[in-house]
Amino acid sequence: MRRISESELIVNKDGSIFHLHLKPEHLADKVVLVGDPDRVLLVASNFDAIEYEIQNREFRTITGIYKGKRITCISHGIGTDNIDIVVTELDALVNVDLDSRTEKKNLKSLDLVRIGTSGGLQEHCPIGSYVVSSRSIGFDGLLNYYSVPEDLFDIEFENAFCDYTQWNKRLPAPYVVAANEELVQRIGFDMIQGVTISAPGFYGPQGRYVRLKPNDSDLNEKIRSFRYGNEMITNFEMESSALAGLGAALGHRAMTVCSIIAGRVHKNMNTEYKGSIEGLIKIVLDRI
Repeated sequence: MRRISESELIVNKDGSIFHLHLKPEHLADKVVLVGDPDRVLLVASNFDAIEYEIQNREFRTITGIYKGKRITCISHGIGTDNIDIVVTELDALVNVDLDSRTEKKNLKSLDLVRIGTSGGLQEHCPIGSYVVSSRSIGFDGLLNYYSVPEDLFDIEFENAFCDYTQWNKRLPAPYVVAANEELVQRIGFDMIQGVTISAPGFYGPQGRYVRLKPNDSDLNEKIRSFRYGNEMITNFEMESSALAGLGAALGHRAMTVCSIIAGRVHKNMNTEYKGSIEGLIKIVLDRI
């Protein structure tokens, strides 16, 4: 049996995992993920009891009880690089014996639900709506670094997208992954469901133009008009592809649901979106 070396999986002196500073007993099987550390407090304000709280860097964690359910809320910061850290360390907490540094014989599956904010790319995804990422297109390239089953990806979808957009070969190859279907239906049965793009940046990678012009100024229009069967790309964000892909590869149930706060079609923006997020948080807590 492979022993994972100290440099591959770092454990702090107190026995907690390196970045998250959590021990296995601090983690619930139901995990709500949010980007902003302050949003963890917003989620936890709905808990009936707080069991544990810790923060290291942008990773704030609160575990508590909500209507009889034990739930952990963790902030992951911005970007798929942070999701790589969070999902890997969450998996290690439940599926690796941190003392012997070996994989456990009986593996556990977590429910991982990310609550995010997003920019809507279609008329039917206006500001204030909730969009579930049934599938995600990763512009980040993260999953391409891992040896994962080929059927995790939809190769035909990827090829069709690259052909349609005349994808620049200097960019990372997009990958298409599906969220956990059962979780998508449980959380988002009455919400908009669509294909989400996870971009590796907020500005140029999402077609925003401040001073530095995007490489392909027509890319967003190509994205909006692209169709794959009955599917269309509904929104931009920055984490759903890595969460869905790593979650599935490691045997967890993972999905993302976002509140639309930016209208990329009409170029409008709502910076006062707290009420919309609060409503989405309560829905997810009730359904997770």
